[in-house]
Amino acid sequence: MESASERLNRLEKDLVANPIRISAYHDLPFVIFCYPPQEEFSMRKEMLMLKTRLEHLGKRVHLISLGELFWEAVRQCDSIENIVSLEKKLSFEKVSETLRTYLSDADFAALPDLVLERIKDCTPDEDVVFLYRAAAMAPGFYRMSVLLNELQGKTSVPLILFYPGRKEGETQLRFMEMEGRQAISSYNYRVRIY
Repeated sequence: MESASERLNRLEKDLVANPIRISAYHDLPFVIFCYPPQEEFSMRKEMLMLKTRLEHLGKRVHLISLGELFWEAVRQCDSIENIVSLEKKLSFEKVSETLRTYLSDADFAALPDLVLERIKDCTPDEDVVFLYRAAAMAPGFYRMSVLLNELQGKTSVPLILFYPGRKEGETQLRFMEMEGRQAISSYNYRVRIY
């Protein structure tokens, strides 16, 4: 089994290859970099070092925190104080439903739209996007497979999703290694997993 460093080196080579070698689909230039959730902080350091190496090779790397986008969506749709108050009055499950609606409905602050707004000036030949802090969407505020599906065909900018979870076999991912949660087939993602 390859170490995270070996997989990052392979990803780097694929990102700087001409043509880029991360996807077989022109309308889905995405990859998932899977790592154990307990290695979140060390992975962020590795991600920043990869960013520096890619920039030295002429790429522009954009970091987009899914955690920041989560709170941006909440602020656009409601107040944090109101969300906290609702959770106290109702339940975590009811508030989670509300937050899922905010993140998935175009009438609110849909997560794919927030990502696309951040990368609207990027070009596929020069730019690479790193999506990180996906754990902010746990336990089930927004599925990462849905995000990638919603972005398909809407951008041709290479996008790397740093995914805290576990790869099970060749085709399945378990977000945040959460037991009791169904592992999702990577065919739902239709992207390469590093």
